[in-house]
Amino acid sequence: MQEKAMILPMKKKYAPDVRKHQGIPGIEITPEGVIFICYYANTEPCEGPGSFVIVSRSDDFGKSWREMTVFAPARPELRLYDATLWLAPDDILRIYWAQCRSEKAGDIFDGRAGVWLSECRDYRAENLKWSRPRRIGDGVMLNKPTVLQNGSWALPAALHSVYPEKMLPELQGCNRSNILLTKDCGKTYQLILGPDIPKREFDEHVIIERRDGSLWVLVRTRCGIGQSFSSDGGNTWSPGEDSGLGGPCSRFAMRRLKSGRLCLINHISEHRLPGAAQNFSRRENLAAWLSDDDGKSWYGRLILNSELNVSYPDFTEGNDGFIYAVYDQNRTGNGQVFLARFTEQDIAAGKWIVPGSTSRILAASFPDRPQ
Repeated sequence: MQEKAMILPMKKKYAPDVRKHQGIPGIEITPEGVIFICYYANTEPCEGPGSFVIVSRSDDFGKSWREMTVFAPARPELRLYDATLWLAPDDILRIYWAQCRSEKAGDIFDGRAGVWLSECRDYRAENLKWSRPRRIGDGVMLNKPTVLQNGSWALPAALHSVYPEKMLPELQGCNRSNILLTKDCGKTYQLILGPDIPKREFDEHVIIERRDGSLWVLVRTRCGIGQSFSSDGGNTWSPGEDSGLGGPCSRFAMRRLKSGRLCLINHISEHRLPGAAQNFSRRENLAAWLSDDDGKSWYGRLILNSELNVSYPDFTEGNDGFIYAVYDQNRTGNGQVFLARFTEQDIAAGKWIVPGSTSRILAASFPDRPQ
C-alpha cells in the first residue's frame, strides 16, 4: 500500500520558479462562481518521481489566482499526477489523483497505480481543509465522475495496457478502461470491468450515460477516440471501434450540459507529426462542439486555441450560463494553464458572440526557460 500524500499549504519548495514541468489541468466552479483548478508539476523537466498536485483558486472569474494547496508525495520515489476536481451532488468538493511508484524520469506507470481522493466539505472557507487522502481503487482516473440516472456515480479509472511488461499477474484481465461505481455517495466502490478498446493509449476515458440508459465509454487511442457501448450496466460491452470523432492521440473532454446537450472539446488535427506512425497528429486547434442527439451528430466548432502544443482540456458549467474550460500549453517551456469562458450560443455559432466570452486567460505559468 502506498503512503498517503502530504497535504500542505503553498511553500517555496513547490513555487512556480522552481518548476520545470507543469500542466494536465482540471477545473470546478462553485454555485457562487468561485473557480478552482488543479494541475501537477515537477522540479524536473519531465514526468517522473516527485511530481506534485496543486490546487489554485480564483474569486474574480480568472482575473487573479491564488495557489492554495499542494498534494505532495510522501517519498521521493512516488509521483502524484492526473488530478481532477469535482463538486459532487452532496455539495462536497473532491479532488482525485493518481499515485504510483516512479524510480526515474519517464517512469510513469508501475502496473497498478491507484486512485486517491480527498474531500473539502467547506470549500467556501478562506483556507481550505482537506480530509486525509483515501485510496479507492487501482488504476488512473483523469476525468470527472458521471452521475447516473439511478443516482450512482461512475468514476472512469483505467489500468493501462500501454506497457505490457508492467502488467501484473494478479491484475490479469483488469487492464481495461474500467469504472469504479459507488451507490452510496463515495463510501464504497465496486469495480466494473470496462471495454478493452483496440489501440487505446493511456485511456483517459469518459463515461456518458445516454438517454436510453446505456453507457457510452470513449477512450483515447492512437487513432483518435475509440468507443464502446453497454446496455446492461457494464456487464458486457460492444466491440471497441473508432468513434469517428478524430483528433490526435491526446486527452479530450466530453460531458452533458444542464441543457441536456453533450459538449465535446477535442482537437482539429490537420497535420501529422513528422515521421509519426499511424495517426499521431499534432495537438493544435482545440475546439468545442455540441450534440443534441446523444452524440450521433455534432455542430458548432468554436476554436478555443489554434496554436500548437495546446492540450488536455477539462470543463465545467457555472450558474451564470457560461462553460469554463482549462487546458495547458508548453508544459516544459513556461508551463502555461489557460482558462476559457464561453456559452452554448458561442459554440453553435462557431464564433465568440456572447459578451464576456473569451479564451486564453492565463491561470498558471512559470518563467520561460531555454528549450
